[in-house]
Amino acid sequence: MARRAEAIAAQREPLSKERVLRTAMRLADQGGIDSLSMRKLAQELGVEAMSLYYYVASKDDILNGIVDVVVSEIELPSGGPDWKAALRRSAVSFHNALVRHRWAANLMMSGRGHGLARVRYMDALLRRLRQAGFSPELTHHAYHALDSHIMGSTLWAAAYTTMAKVNPDIAQNFLRRLPLDQYPDFAEHAQQHITKSGPKDKSEFEFGLDLILDGLGTIRGTASGRSGAAAESPRPTSRPGWRARTDTPHARRRRRPNR
Repeated sequence: MARRAEAIAAQREPLSKERVLRTAMRLADQGGIDSLSMRKLAQELGVEAMSLYYYVASKDDILNGIVDVVVSEIELPSGGPDWKAALRRSAVSFHNALVRHRWAANLMMSGRGHGLARVRYMDALLRRLRQAGFSPELTHHAYHALDSHIMGSTLWAAAYTTMAKVNPDIAQNFLRRLPLDQYPDFAEHAQQHITKSGPKDKSEFEFGLDLILDGLGTIRGTASGRSGAAAESPRPTSRPGWRARTDTPHARRRRRPNR
């Protein structure tokens, strides 16, 4: 009875693009992106499929829209002197959003979701890097290093989790067929995955993220040192309005005769 009452209440709620996208996200979260269809979405909303086209142009429009909604959940980098902490919070927020919506990373990698929310996030991250003192070139590399780590780590973790669910004994079965005495370091590493006995202070994602941020801090400091040294180096003696003297003995000796 409670579910029926909820369904009736949902049908009475006015249809809007936001409601369409939120419902599409929920369906994708529950059954994966392949389970999402216009007919299933319309049934969930309690309307005819054709009614959806008043709010979205196509299924592609829905996919782009739900990716943009996911990006809107990301915490933008804050201001202040601690640029590294600001970027870390934002990156962890991005990673967590992709974990909540495991279908989103693949859609982003396919080129979807370049709406205003994505542009707003990119602009905020790039601006924070520039405010921290990174040159345009270093900002370019820093952005892509962070983005690659966030996307790559999330996709790797999702694939590993899926594999473990499908075949929970895959690691143990593989190790049984392997001459572990010949590969002791690999065996130790694999056992850490099986028993979850690795470092507990931070996740693999956070460990890699901190390495990137520390590396960016080192590069930033080195670049700042070079630019400071260049600023302090002697400049040419010539300056606007300055003319070399031609009436000294040395200058007269070097003056070429007229021909």
